[in-house]
Amino acid sequence: MSNSISNTGTPEKTSRKPRKGHSGRSYKTAAGLTKKPKKMRGRKLSSQRWLTRQLNDPFVSQSQERGLRSRSAIKLEQMDDKHKFLRPHMNVVDLGCAPGGWLQIAAKRCKIDAGMGKLIGIDLLETEAVSGAHILRGDIYDQSMLRDIKSYLQGSDADIVLSDMAAATTGHRPTDHLRTMGLLEVALDFAAEVLTEGGIFLGKSFRGGADESLLALLKNRFKKVKHLKPPASRVESVETYLLAVDFNKTRNLKKSNN
Repeated sequence: MSNSISNTGTPEKTSRKPRKGHSGRSYKTAAGLTKKPKKMRGRKLSSQRWLTRQLNDPFVSQSQERGLRSRSAIKLEQMDDKHKFLRPHMNVVDLGCAPGGWLQIAAKRCKIDAGMGKLIGIDLLETEAVSGAHILRGDIYDQSMLRDIKSYLQGSDADIVLSDMAAATTGHRPTDHLRTMGLLEVALDFAAEVLTEGGIFLGKSFRGGADESLLALLKNRFKKVKHLKPPASRVESVETYLLAVDFNKTRNLKKSNN
């Protein structure tokens, strides 16, 4: 708090806004101090900022305390808390599943261990086992991945396809946006091959100018489409999520056959 002089000549207190960190949220602790990494010498400024952000991010701390493999797992929780798209005994496919945070949440909320649903994860990277999940290492561009999923589902379709995939960043925002939106479109095409009638798709997106054609595609395949921005998604980030519900499988099959 600081003092200023009012019109009557008496000092009055004015509030000072807390200093914001690079996540757009206050980095101040209960003691009023910003946490800083101990070893910063020799690191690039961008690395210093990233370390400071991670150290002070409450969602990073929360994910570590709970044994979650990524802070993005909390994003999935927050979105599901509000929109209720994960239900017990669903067949779930998680595209780009490493390091396994979304698999952890889906396994718990869909009660996969009860044996009534199936959970499948795919990633180019090695992913540590998650109880109840069938994890495939490979590229979703590879048609063998699609065959493996259909084989594991044993004639059933997926109830929901999740995708937290994002292209490796180059630092050039327009390029990064286009690459991630391209991945989202591939994920959507993959989902169209495995989703059941009335199924659900949730995929990572970036805000930007190339969204309209993709939104049109989603709205053509699904009854409802929503943009989601969970609290754990940093304020300054262009990251958002698209939730599409009630997949029209019949229409998609007709177009595939034409």
